[in-house]
Amino acid sequence: KDKVVFCNCDDIKISNFFKYFVMNFKLLGIKKLICACFNKQCSGKGYYYEYTGGNVNFTNIIFFKGNGDFRSEESIELLKKSDIVVTNPPFSLFREYVSQLVKYNKKFLIISNINAITYKEIFNLIKNNQAWLGINFGRGISGFIVPNHYELYGQETRINEFGEKIVSPNNCMWFTNLVNSKRQEFLPLTRKYAGNELEYPQYDNYKGINVNQTKNIPMDYEGVMGVPITFLHKFNPKQFEIIKFRKGDDEKDLKIEGKSTYFRILIKKRSLLHAV
Repeated sequence: KDKVVFCNCDDIKISNFFKYFVMNFKLLGIKKLICACFNKQCSGKGYYYEYTGGNVNFTNIIFFKGNGDFRSEESIELLKKSDIVVTNPPFSLFREYVSQLVKYNKKFLIISNINAITYKEIFNLIKNNQAWLGINFGRGISGFIVPNHYELYGQETRINEFGEKIVSPNNCMWFTNLVNSKRQEFLPLTRKYAGNELEYPQYDNYKGINVNQTKNIPMDYEGVMGVPITFLHKFNPKQFEIIKFRKGDDEKDLKIEGKSTYFRILIKKRSLLHAV
């Protein structure tokens, strides 16, 4: 409410982010919506459009002097004037994109590849509670419109009411620094370590146990545990503390009986009496 929303990787003629915010402009109480377009998404120079309500008029677009890249001085000036950034940024430039948002102290809600969790810069933001996963994850993401020639297969595909092909891959997530209800939910712990020690082998190169599935985190283990990266969708900083990612004391991949495990996040339960 009363915020300037900036979609800085969006052509207003095709962006569903733009359509959503225009349709819900009054409901959300947005102050202003700004969309900026890189020149590879539209003809000629990049452009931007400012919306404050009423009818959308494509003739009121404003062309940049340059190409409209999110890193350009012109786009950064729009970023400075905004409060919250919402978009689907280029995954290949994700580190640089997020770094810019952090530099200018912006709130954001953006789509990311799940693998971004493994980037040192992104993981450190999560570890330090500067950013976290949003509500939906994997196929919980509503989907992406793909070209007509794209072959649809599997349960993750559909065709919408406009005849557009939609793919909901299992490798995307929302990444944000906006507080949401999911982040405040406590993960119910139902398994016990005592009596089931063989299910939780110790690491060769770190004092901690391996937990193969988030749902199997034991309620009675107070030490460090290695959990799958998908744990981050259940992560509540009042319940758990993130210690480290992937590496043991020797800074090599975590190992069990000489074999490397899948990527693991090392966590520890917080005492609820001292939770932060």
